[in-house]
Amino acid sequence: MKKYETVIFDLDGTLLYTLEDLTKATNYALRRMNMPERTLGDVRRFVGNGVARLIERAVPEGTTPEVFEQTLAIFREYYDIHCNDNTKAYDGVIDLLRELKADGYALAIVSNKPDSAVKELAEIYFEGIVKVAIGESAGVAKKPGPDTVYAALKELGMPKERAASLGDSEVGVMTPKNSGLPCISVLWGFREEAFLKEHGADHFVREPEEIRDFLNA
Repeated sequence: MKKYETVIFDLDGTLLYTLEDLTKATNYALRRMNMPERTLGDVRRFVGNGVARLIERAVPEGTTPEVFEQTLAIFREYYDIHCNDNTKAYDGVIDLLRELKADGYALAIVSNKPDSAVKELAEIYFEGIVKVAIGESAGVAKKPGPDTVYAALKELGMPKERAASLGDSEVGVMTPKNSGLPCISVLWGFREEAFLKEHGADHFVREPEEIRDFLNA
């Protein structure tokens, strides 16, 4: 019997490289509001806590709530259309997911990205491989809260006791801790190893195929 039966993945920085599209959408919204644009490195630091937090970090200090909401709405409208312009799966990720599915693992994506974009990208890249994909939606607490993780497990019909979680950020560390799941931190994403260690990460993989080794240990 396998130690784990379910694997829950973050999306941005874990399965997909999405940084360019997030940066372009952020800067489109900032330009529309006559605000200074942000660099790719800025947006790399800002992501992880959902798009509202991304835009909150991107707009100038002192931005009024009304202007913030307008900027966020512009971002959402643009990104909903352009979420896959420059996005791509990390090398080896799709092959790994196919192998895990063939080995009998139940697979899910849980992200703080808007639910519509999560489902669209999951269908484009992982159709027939990942059964459940859940993103941010109104009335449901985002990660690092456990709510969306528990929703994914419920939809899969799987217990949390035999599930593991993968992510690339501090949110990807705290979410499984808050959910009672073991955490694997990937090192090809949006955060550095030293930063992740500072935030409590203790299991790392540098290549997708190393994930199988962790699950089978």
